[in-house]
Amino acid sequence: MKANIIRIGNSKGLRLPKAILKQCRLEGAVELEIEDNRLIIRPVEAPRSGWEKAFTDMAKKGDDTLLDWDAQAATEWDKSEWRW
Repeated sequence: MKANIIRIGNSKGLRLPKAILKQCRLEGAVELEIEDNRLIIRPVEAPRSGWEKAFTDMAKKGDDTLLDWDAQAATEWDKSEWRW
């Protein structure tokens, strides 16, 4: 697909068809990267996006148990030194 670079105020821009924006999940802010003389446009992923669903799925499968049981055991320091 070809697209024209257009003037936008004192800058230049590229108009992307709605179908491309939807297919690439581009909304609001995007990441721009230059690689081998190519412009790469990626959606900005929110930190921890998808974690809530992943944790919910893990709980449903029973895959959300603590793996390091030793971490729960009180150490000698916990027993003798720690004060509230």
